[in-house]
Amino acid sequence: MNQPKRAKILVVDDDPVVLKAVTSILQREGYPIVAIDDAVEGLTAAKDPSIDVAVLDINMPHLSGMDLLKAIKAERPDVEVIMMTAYATVETAVEAVKAGAYDYLTKPFEDIDDLSLTVGKAAERKALKDRTRALEEALTARSQFEDLIGQSSQMRAVFKLVETVSHSTATVLIQGESGTGKELVARAIHYRSARKDKPFVAVNCSALTETLLESELFGHMKGAFTGATGNKKGLFEAADGGTIFLDEIGDVPPATQVRLLRVLQEGEVKRVGANEPVKVDVRVIAATHVDLTRAKEQGRFREDLFYRLNVITIDLPPLRDRPEDVPLLAHHFLKLYAAKLDKKVTGFTPRAMEALTVNRWTGNVRELENVIERAVVLTSNEVLDVEDLPPGFQEAPQAGSPVEVFSLAHLPYAQAKRLAMRAFERRYLTALLEKNNNNVSSAARAAGVDRSNFRRLLKQYEVAGRTMKQRKSDGNDSSPLEVA
Repeated sequence: MNQPKRAKILVVDDDPVVLKAVTSILQREGYPIVAIDDAVEGLTAAKDPSIDVAVLDINMPHLSGMDLLKAIKAERPDVEVIMMTAYATVETAVEAVKAGAYDYLTKPFEDIDDLSLTVGKAAERKALKDRTRALEEALTARSQFEDLIGQSSQMRAVFKLVETVSHSTATVLIQGESGTGKELVARAIHYRSARKDKPFVAVNCSALTETLLESELFGHMKGAFTGATGNKKGLFEAADGGTIFLDEIGDVPPATQVRLLRVLQEGEVKRVGANEPVKVDVRVIAATHVDLTRAKEQGRFREDLFYRLNVITIDLPPLRDRPEDVPLLAHHFLKLYAAKLDKKVTGFTPRAMEALTVNRWTGNVRELENVIERAVVLTSNEVLDVEDLPPGFQEAPQAGSPVEVFSLAHLPYAQAKRLAMRAFERRYLTALLEKNNNNVSSAARAAGVDRSNFRRLLKQYEVAGRTMKQRKSDGNDSSPLEVA
């Protein structure tokens, strides 16, 4: 048969004879089996992400097979479920299928091949869905370069470097604070390279202990350590032909650094507990928020590994050093989460955008994204105002105040001056419109500016008066309202 042999099958039946028979039939077909004689325990076993297909009896004590089916589908809708019963009726079959069952078998089986064939088709269907989901995730990831947003000179330099290095096979080291988008850069490089149709594998090196990290990266042999119940490929083998992204490479223990050096030098890995190495063709992209040069000088990072990794370096600037990118990013995240949450939120008030722009953003782009998502979730307005932002943003500084000057003090003089000037011009235009009852022609004459140029300034600084409907509700519509 043509079914995937690696599919893992859960069998749940309170009849020990049937449980043993079904288990024996499926094991002969090469399936790894988890056999459970209690429905409640079966529900716990079904939460194992390695389970692909569940074969359940309908009539069981404590928890019926039908209830178990519904619970499994609620917890893991991707698992294919086959129901078994000795009391078959059309009604129960229809109910099982409506609840999400893949098929329905009657005990005793007229032909044991019926069981094997049905499980095989369910396993094929599960494998097909898994492949489809993986493809969709890959297609989504390929477009993620669009999430690397910026118009600042620093980000334009990053974009140019990404395009250049994508066509090589050289090792890349991405440096930057947490939240600056290092993985997005790594994905952008991969999906612009000749390896784009091969795997992109990401691993956070700081999230695992030394033993687990080596097992994840290089794989292990059965019995290599406690809990190693079988042979396992590592992520380097999984990424063969593609790219592996080693995030937080600066946190890798010294012993693992030695093994990484071998991969970079020899192009081969040795599984934990193995005697023979395995050849791999993998491009390595590493990232870190720590100063590797300093770590090298302090003896915390191997000098030879440092030079192997540091072939091409991409430095990602913190968000506080490129405030001109904040409005662009803020609008991007606003559009993203408004669509995701199906809410009509279209923009920001000038005060809100000023508050976002002058913030220091210690968490960088990730922090900005979280702030915008929170605001979209909580707001009942069509335009986000300062009050929709977290409490720290709501003390909006007044123009020219010491607080405002202090909030810009982390920026270079030219950037701080430009932001302060924008804030002044926006507030001046807003006040002028209010003084002239929102009449653009009158405000332009008062400012001594040509009307068309004044409208251009209003549009540039996103300044507009109240709507006609608002003016009528004020009982004052004697003059026409003009907005940019």
